[in-house]
Formats: sequence, structure tokens, C-alpha cells
Amino acid sequence: TGSIEYARRIQTALMPKEEQFSHAFSDHFILFKPRSIVSGDFYWIHTNENLIYVTAADCTGHGVPGAFMSMLGISSLNEIVSNHQGRPENAAEILNRLRETVKNSLHQTGKRDLTKDGMDISFCVIDLENGKVDFAGAFNPLYVFRNGVFEKFSGDRMPVGIYHTEKSSFTNHRLEIKAGDTLYLFSDGFVDQLGGPRHKKFKPINFIRLLKDIHHLTMAEQKNILEEQFEQWKGRNFQVDDVIVLGIRI
Repeated sequence: TGSIEYARRIQTALMPKEEQFSHAFSDHFILFKPRSIVSGDFYWIHTNENLIYVTAADCTGHGVPGAFMSMLGISSLNEIVSNHQGRPENAAEILNRLRETVKNSLHQTGKRDLTKDGMDISFCVIDLENGKVDFAGAFNPLYVFRNGVFEKFSGDRMPVGIYHTEKSSFTNHRLEIKAGDTLYLFSDGFVDQLGGPRHKKFKPINFIRLLKDIHHLTMAEQKNILEEQFEQWKGRNFQVDDVIVLGIRI
């Protein structure tokens, strides 16, 4: 346990600092709750000229195996967006390159008994100057609220990694954004948590309903409410998965 506690320090050091989000966005929150000291979920941000790259990711497994995968994800994304030659054009292109990196790093060929580890991701490239966002997802979606109106952008039904029915490319969604718009990127840890009076999953429909009720509040208030709701729903049950929820106000 002492060794894993030390590993958490290393993983935390690799994660973006709060100041990087504060510098990029007018208001935000990061709800990050590892299940087993270290986490298979991770969040990440990078600024490059006028663009902001931001993601919430869920790696295969949790605890130590998940943390190994998160290290691969963070280091690979840093390399992809920092490569000045052949810089990716949009969010889908970044996920395509990340998928190739994961497959090559883990020697994934699709053969039986070989590793099929990967990542589910919500990934955004935000252009504040021109009011545009490119979104691509591997299973995970993007939620957007504008003037109280909710919109969901779905990710492709394939992970970042080897998959039996993978498409040649992830889908890039381009949307316009305005000041005051609120974006949410997250893993499935919150909605899959078991609890409540009937010991059931929290479910996406209840998560959306909760966000509709609180999205107009400050991000700090939203984080407190989400954390309180999660703990109340979980009760005395154990936490079933890592949790990451990013809230961003444009």
C-alpha cells in the first residue's frame, strides 16, 4: 500500500495543475475520485497558440493496471499535440493518432489472448477566438448547455485501442460556442455507481436531470453538489469505479 501511495504522487504530478484550467477558462471544476488510490481515469489539458485541448478519459481497469494505461494516455497526448510537424487538424484526428499509439505500444494485433486494453474518451479542441469546438469521443459523449437548453454529442461506439468492429476514423463534431455555454466531459464512473434505496446504478438519465438543475450555478457550487449527490447515492456501498467529471464554462 505504501508503494501505491507513492505511485499516486507520481500520477498526480503528471496530471494538469488547477492553474492550467484557470488560465484557459473563465470558470471550471474538476471532480476526480479514484477508486483505489491510483486511477484509471485521467483528465488532461494543453494550450497551443489559440487552441485549448482538453479531455476526460477512462482507461481499461482501475487501480494499478488502470494507472499504467493513464500514464500511456497522458504521455501519448503530450507527444501528439506537441509535434509541430503534421499537427492534427481536429479532435478526431487526435483520437486516430492516439489509437495508433496505443495499439503500437501494446503490440495489439487482434490475435487471441493478446491485450485488448484501451481507453474511452471525450476529447475537445476549443477555439475561443473563433467560437468553435471540435469534439470526438470513444464511447463517451459531450454534454452542452446553452441558455438552459441541453444538447448531447455522442462518441463513436469503439474505444481508443484494438476493436473488432473499429472504423477507419473517429467522427469529428464541430459546434459553435458562445460566452456562457457550459460543457461537461466525464467517464462512466458517476452514472455506474451503485446505491440508492434499491441498490441500482445512478444512470445517465438521472445525471442529465441533475446537471439541468444545477448547470446555471457557479462551477464551485456544481462540484460541491455533484460530490454530495455521489456520496449520498453511494451511501455505505463501495465505490465501483474511478470517477472524473470536468465542467467548463466558456
